[in-house]
Amino acid sequence: MGEDAPVRWVVVVPVKPAAEGKTRLAGALSAASRARLVRAMALDTVGAAEAAAGVLRVVVVTADTELRALLGASVDLVDEPGGGLNAAVGAGIARARSLGTGVAVLLGDLPALRPADLADALDLASAHDRAMVADAEGTGTTLLTALPGLSIDPRFGAGSAAAHEHDGHVRLAVPPTSTLRRDVDVPDDLVEVERLGVGPATRAALDQA
Repeated sequence: MGEDAPVRWVVVVPVKPAAEGKTRLAGALSAASRARLVRAMALDTVGAAEAAAGVLRVVVVTADTELRALLGASVDLVDEPGGGLNAAVGAGIARARSLGTGVAVLLGDLPALRPADLADALDLASAHDRAMVADAEGTGTTLLTALPGLSIDPRFGAGSAAAHEHDGHVRLAVPPTSTLRRDVDVPDDLVEVERLGVGPATRAALDQA
C-alpha cells in the first residue's frame, strides 16, 4: 500500500442468537417480536456497512441459523465460538486479519445507520493506529478500529468506551447526531432510531410487533 493510499476496511459484526438478544426490550416487545427485531437490525446494520465507502468486506459472527440464511453469500460468515461477545468479536477479527486490511468492529444493533456516517468515521479512524466511536450516552462502544497489522483487544460490555480508551483507542470526534452512535438497548432507543429513520428490515419487524 502506498503512503497516500486510503485504508480499506473489513468490518466485523457480532450478532447474538436472536432468541437471546435485547432482553431489556421485554417490557415493550414479545419474545417473537424481539427475535425478529434482532435479526432485522443486524440485516440493516450489515447492509449499511456493505454500502459504506472504504469497506472491502463484512464478516458476521453469529450462531443464529435463520440470520445466517438471510445473509447468504453477501458476507463472510464465522461461527460463534462461545464465551460471550468479546470471544465472538475475537473470532471475527481473526478472520478479518487474513485479508490484510484495517479492521473495524461494528455492533449489529444500529438499525438507523447511514453508510455515509460509517464512512466518515472510518475516514477519521484512518488517522489513528486504534480508534473508537462511543454510543449516544458516551459510555458504550459502537465502533472499534485498528489499522492494518495492529491488534485489537475487545472489551465490550459495561463501561467499554473507557476501557477501550485505556487500551489506546482514540475517541473519535463523531457528531452527536451521527446514526453510528444510535444503538438499541431499551425502549427509548427504539423511539430515537425510529425518529432518525430505520432500515427496511427493521421497519418491517417493527410493523409486525
